[in-house]
Amino acid sequence: MRDRRVALVWTVFVVVALMSCVLVSRREDRLSDLHIYYGALSDLHAGRPLYGYVAENGGPFTYPPFAALVLGPITAVSEGVLQAVWLVATCAAVVAIAGSVGVALTARRSRRPLVVAVAATVLMLSAPVQSNLRFGQVSIFVVLMALLDGMGLVPPRVRGVLVGVAAAIKLTPLLFVVYFLATGRYRDAGRAAATFVACAGLAAIVLPDESWTYWTEAVRQTSRIGNLASLGNQSVHGMLLRIGVDEAALPLLWAGLVALICAAALLRARQLTAQGCPGHAAVLVGCATVAASPVSWTHHQVWPVLAAMLLIGASGVTQRAAGAALLAAMVVSLGAVLSPVSMRPGVQFLFENARAVGVCLLCLAGFGGVAVAAARTNRRPAAGRAWWRVGITATVAVAFFAVQPLPAGADPTFKAYSLDDVVNPRYFFVCRGPVECAVYGTDAPVTFGTRAEKTKVRVNGVVSGQVARLEYYSAPGGAPRTIPLLAAYPGTRTFSFRSASMAQGRLVAYAADGQRIASYDEELAAALRTTTR
Repeated sequence: MRDRRVALVWTVFVVVALMSCVLVSRREDRLSDLHIYYGALSDLHAGRPLYGYVAENGGPFTYPPFAALVLGPITAVSEGVLQAVWLVATCAAVVAIAGSVGVALTARRSRRPLVVAVAATVLMLSAPVQSNLRFGQVSIFVVLMALLDGMGLVPPRVRGVLVGVAAAIKLTPLLFVVYFLATGRYRDAGRAAATFVACAGLAAIVLPDESWTYWTEAVRQTSRIGNLASLGNQSVHGMLLRIGVDEAALPLLWAGLVALICAAALLRARQLTAQGCPGHAAVLVGCATVAASPVSWTHHQVWPVLAAMLLIGASGVTQRAAGAALLAAMVVSLGAVLSPVSMRPGVQFLFENARAVGVCLLCLAGFGGVAVAAARTNRRPAAGRAWWRVGITATVAVAFFAVQPLPAGADPTFKAYSLDDVVNPRYFFVCRGPVECAVYGTDAPVTFGTRAEKTKVRVNGVVSGQVARLEYYSAPGGAPRTIPLLAAYPGTRTFSFRSASMAQGRLVAYAADGQRIASYDEELAAALRTTTR
């Protein structure tokens, strides 16, 4: 019976993996990050600068030069063949990660095959793994190397080497070096640091110009990575940007929070290691890298999925409820799914930043330590009382966010377009030309249309002659954004802007004397619900 269940779950995994790969392959923008790797390395082999490459979608190569050495062989095959191999390798990495974390999920060898199969299936369904498949990302392999080394699943003489290699490809695993020091694994820390330096040195010898460019310029240019304020960046830094923290105070506040989160995670990881739970400790440190990094896109967030599974596998209502909530946030986008019921801006902010909030709480609360302690104690509260406490805690948390007036500054992705942008149909889409725009919107002070994209919403429209000023409030409690009125065509004024969310948006039109003419909030939300995505 157990073998049948294992076979059934693996069958589900294979079906999900195949469907995911097929859907990715049918996308027009399939494996876009892998395309960047391929294009940048092709340019490098042709004698052009590695960090001067820009793909068709505007994406540059952002990794250290050692990553170019590791990825160098991918140009030996056609990009189509590479895509197929990469998808298979990503699925294999998922299985390897599930096998590793299965050791921490259960100590009973008889149950491990089923646990590993379930873990692999859950991972495959999660947003981070789907993002790795969609973009053709290297993140899944970095997580695998750090997990194997952090858990001590490699031979003792080479422990630390995988972390050093992973950090030379992406810098965030360097936190595991500190973890090794904190847990007394001094030789592992030394091997990790030496490997990192050796990899960087090798890259400097083979690619001296690229190494100089990266370590003196590119490593500090966060703008190369993308819009760090977008909802895809679920790090502490990204969340602070979305809150609208003052630019001058942001570095100090971010550094203080990161120091607190990493210190708490490392101290708890040390205790977990001493208690014989290296899997919990390694995953906790991995979660700290997600919270602490300036940028943690969805494909970086494999660690919280593993943490959620470890919490669900613990004994105790609170731990399992927390794990289920975190897993739900890692499988679906709560901000998008629950936006119809998030009637307050603070609640919507909580949903949109659920992954960042969850990871921070995980690190600060000690994650696995709580789970392990609960599993080892015989004094367990009654199930009814435990669920009652969980329900009260969740209600209080949501109520706290419900009363928060999110300021307009919490939408740093906002941008109003200028006259030079009128030629772009992506920004100006409701009417194209003087005749069409003259007819469009003659019955109201402001007539507009909306267009939803993955991380933002665009609003484009025209205003009547009585409108002298147009302002947009992204949420209650903040200053408005002024929307330029553009004389794009004779007798017609148009406008266009973008915002991260319209859930609490309000568009207000004023006459020349300063009197409010019209206000649009429900209309914005209604238009957004019916717009074509």
